[in-house]
Amino acid sequence: MAKTTEKEPKQKAYDASSITVLEGLEPVRKRPGMYIGTTGPDGLHHLIWEIFDNARDEAMGGHADDIEVALLPDGYVRVADNGRGVPVGIHPKTKVSALETIMTTLHAGGKFGGEDSGYKVSGGLHGVGASVVNALSVHTRVVVHQDGGMHTQEYKIGKPLAKVKKVGATKEHGTIVLFKPDATIFKEGVEWNWEKVLAHLRQQAYLVKGTRISLVDARAGADVISKWEQLFLRDYALGVPSITFYFEGGLKSLVAYHNKHQTPVHKNIFYVDRQLDTVSVEVALQYVDDITSRITAFANNTYNSEGGTHITGFKTALTRSLNTYGRNANLLKEKDENFTGDDVLEGITAVVSVKLPEIQFEGQTKAKLGSVEAQGAVATVFGEALGAFLEENPDDARAIVNKVLLALKARKAAKAAKDSVLRKGALEGMTLPGKLADCQTKSAEEGELFIVEGDSAGGSSKQGRDRRTQAILPLRGKILNVERARIDRMLASVEIRALVIAMGTAIGDVFDLSKLRYHKIIIATDADVDGAHIRTLLLTLLYRHFRPIIDGGFVYIAQPPLYKITKGKAVAYAYSDKEKAEVLKELGAAASEVSENMLESEESVVEEEAVAARKAPKVNIQRYKGLGEMNPSELWETTMDPARRVLKQVNVEDAEAADRIFDILMGTDVASRKSFIQSNAKLANLDV
Repeated sequence: MAKTTEKEPKQKAYDASSITVLEGLEPVRKRPGMYIGTTGPDGLHHLIWEIFDNARDEAMGGHADDIEVALLPDGYVRVADNGRGVPVGIHPKTKVSALETIMTTLHAGGKFGGEDSGYKVSGGLHGVGASVVNALSVHTRVVVHQDGGMHTQEYKIGKPLAKVKKVGATKEHGTIVLFKPDATIFKEGVEWNWEKVLAHLRQQAYLVKGTRISLVDARAGADVISKWEQLFLRDYALGVPSITFYFEGGLKSLVAYHNKHQTPVHKNIFYVDRQLDTVSVEVALQYVDDITSRITAFANNTYNSEGGTHITGFKTALTRSLNTYGRNANLLKEKDENFTGDDVLEGITAVVSVKLPEIQFEGQTKAKLGSVEAQGAVATVFGEALGAFLEENPDDARAIVNKVLLALKARKAAKAAKDSVLRKGALEGMTLPGKLADCQTKSAEEGELFIVEGDSAGGSSKQGRDRRTQAILPLRGKILNVERARIDRMLASVEIRALVIAMGTAIGDVFDLSKLRYHKIIIATDADVDGAHIRTLLLTLLYRHFRPIIDGGFVYIAQPPLYKITKGKAVAYAYSDKEKAEVLKELGAAASEVSENMLESEESVVEEEAVAARKAPKVNIQRYKGLGEMNPSELWETTMDPARRVLKQVNVEDAEAADRIFDILMGTDVASRKSFIQSNAKLANLDV
């Protein structure tokens, strides 16, 4: 082979010039996910939380008692407070206004420096909030009412358009931030979710007791934006939706709100609000007639979805206090074993909030508190207060201990039942359920488990599946509603036991996600009321007892078609009435030509214009009611073939809201369920 004389291109030397330096707020626009978690809807709403948190920190410091969030036309949001107002004087280090420094510089703000800083307690950790929002907005305006003067500055994508200037006199005091997110960053759209914002502000109002927090929806009021310099729009934006929260009870009110669809075990809600050294501890709790625990954690009023050191201290003190009281009151006999952490958590609704000057979170999203001093402070303050509460309220104490005793006995019974199931599996060589048609692959990443309704659907799906990767588990009828059922009763159900063994993870304290046999658990029920009910019961089971499977993204809902439409040799499937109309139009049969009786019948014929009817093939529409009505090839084409099927992944965007809905719809409070159904009846899509 002849050698080539062409030289390879010389590579550029890796030296100091190879290092890219992003200046100012460039890092935020380059990697927005590092600062707000995602550029989807959650990240978009995080912009409101960041600006709101600054106003809330003023209230936490006792400098403000009124905060307003307003959704405005054209995607704008406006957050105002009656606090001290952001300083507008020249900053000694940056040589520009302190307001401009805060809005355009990362890690700048009044939340550093401990006692000498602007805040003793703050939810902000990195000082990036306002500047990040500014960087990700096409337009930002800040108005400061301070010391008799009204000052303002505007920005475009994080850069000031002019210096801070005084624009008039004022008798007010506070800060107004107006911003419009950049649609090129938030490509899924700049659409504000009223319910999402409302829920967040309601939660914060409980945490900052005595503070008025308002939400105004002025998106339809085009003239409202012209009043942006006014401190509170709710006084001017008459005729637009608005709501105000104000709670004096703090966390006691929040626990009562969480339990409004529950049956309390004891009358008085426990509450303590006390400071130990530099850590402020606030805890409220109440037991209810339920088997689920609901513990909500906050640190400096920031929600910690993954808990942290304060929750560790809470659980330790709770277990120790109830064991001590149970023994001293002779409610826990000598023969009885001590309560475990699981026993004392069953049926508890608790909110734990700590405030501390030097706070450490695990990550910018602040999902988990890492401050070590919080654990000892909560354990001491809460432990002492709970002990006193139990002594001073003997009726409540007895009710609580009896509730926990019931949990202890149920735990032992459930363990025996669970061990029996596991032993049975072991004796049978971990034999899988007979009704399960397993797949050939041993790779969980490739494996799919279809949970289908009844033997008819099971037969079709077993014949139509890809045997290498797809397993079929038919369930008979409606499974047990597990919302109020313990594990021992659950495992007595043949259908649930079959599903547990098929998934392979076990259940309860021996649950092991790594042993999940299929990475796609697909619920494939019929498209009717019964199918929807069975799907809801399965989701309740998975949500309450296999939550990590949902959180891991392993649960899906199959979307079989509602209609099969044929014209000659052409075959199409429609998954909704809208799609059906589109298919009919494409096939030459306009939706307007479809007779009314066709919509109700399972198989009908649409005839085209009188002249063309004798020449053109007829259009046949078949309405599927269940998977069992499909032959194996149809089931494969529409519902099981990975290349053509439609699957909806199940996730829990708002765990607290999901938990509340499960309580209402699957619990024992009939009045709440009736009210929910009446309120949402018009939203139902009935299959009648």
